[in-house]
Amino acid sequence: MNERGESIKMTPLPPLLSNSLDALSDPVILIDGRKTILFFNKAAGLAWPSLVIGMPLSFTLRAPDLVEALDHVIASQDGERDGVFSERHPVERDFSFRVRNVQESEPYLSRTAPAALVILRDLTEARRLESMRVDFVANASHELRTPLASLIGFIETLQGPAREDPKAQARFLSIMREQGRRMARLIDDLLSLSRVEMSEHRRPIDLVDMTSVIQQSVDTLRPTASARGVTLEIIAPNEPCPLPGDRDELLRVVENLVENGIKYGQSGGRVEIDLKPVGVDPTDDMALSVRDFGEGIAPEHLPRLTERFYRVDASASRESGGTGLGLAIVKHIVNRHRGRLVIESEKGQGSVFRVLLPRTTSSA
Repeated sequence: MNERGESIKMTPLPPLLSNSLDALSDPVILIDGRKTILFFNKAAGLAWPSLVIGMPLSFTLRAPDLVEALDHVIASQDGERDGVFSERHPVERDFSFRVRNVQESEPYLSRTAPAALVILRDLTEARRLESMRVDFVANASHELRTPLASLIGFIETLQGPAREDPKAQARFLSIMREQGRRMARLIDDLLSLSRVEMSEHRRPIDLVDMTSVIQQSVDTLRPTASARGVTLEIIAPNEPCPLPGDRDELLRVVENLVENGIKYGQSGGRVEIDLKPVGVDPTDDMALSVRDFGEGIAPEHLPRLTERFYRVDASASRESGGTGLGLAIVKHIVNRHRGRLVIESEKGQGSVFRVLLPRTTSSA
C-alpha cells in the first residue's frame, strides 16, 4: 500500500517469469503492503489450496513468526527476514521461510508501495529423516552395546573367578561365541541395508529365474526348518519364471521371509512358498507369497513391521537370533526392484508376506 493505505496495482507477470516460478519446487508468494496476495506459484497452490489472489495471506497461513517478519520487511522496506513455523492442521508440517523486500523498481509492480516476496520450504520430510537417523543410531548403538557388555563381563570373569574353573570357562566361552556371532549378524545386516539403500535408485535389469531362486533358498533353509519340525512347501511353476532383478538380493528376500516363517510359525507346522503371476497378461506382476500358520500379528503392528529394529516381541526375536533388520532389508530390496511388499495377518490365523515384482522393465 502507499501513504494513503492503497494496495499495489500489479501488472501480469511475464510468461517466462511466471513459468519459471511455477517450475520451482518451493512455494513462492508475493504480497502487497496489506499482506494481500498478489501472486503465488504452483507449489504454493499445491501446499495450500485455499490461497486466493486478492485475499489476505493470514486467511491461509496463521504463523505468528511469519507475520512478524512480514511486518518488519514491509515497514522497513529493506532487507529480509527468515525463520521457521509449524502447522498442525490438517496435517502436521514444518516449514522454513524467507521474506524479502521487493523494491519499487521491479518492472511488474507499480511504483506506489512496498511489497514482499515470501519463499517457503517444506522441512517435514527432512526432519522426519533426521529423526529416523537419530533413532537408527540410538537403536544400533543399543543393539551392539548389549552383546558387547556381555562379552566384556565374561572376559572379566574368565580373568578372575573362573580362571581355574575349566567347566565355567567352557560355558562362558560358548556364550561369548554366540554373542560374537550376534554382533557379526547385526553388522552384516547393517552393511546389507546400507548397500541396498545406496543403490535403491538403480533398478536391476538382469533376468533372474525366480523358480530357481526359491529352490535355492529353500535348500539353504531346510536344515533350520527340520530342526524345528517345520515343513517347507513350494508351490511354483515347473518352468523358469524370469524377471528383471538382482539374484543375490532376491535370494535375500526369499530367505528372510522364509526364515521368519520358520521362526514365528508353528513348531511342527509348515511354511508355504508360492509363486504365480497376478494375471494372465505376460506384463502382469509376479507374486511371491510366503505363508506361515503361527499365532499371527496384531493389526497395530503391521504398519511398522518394516521399520528398522522394530520387533513385535523383542525378547523372542533376539532369542531366535533376529537383528530386527530383516524386513527393512526386504522392503528396500523390493523397492529397488520397483515392486511392492504386502503383509496380511490376523491373530491366530498366521501371516502372509506377499512380494509383487514386475516382469518387465517398462516401469523403471
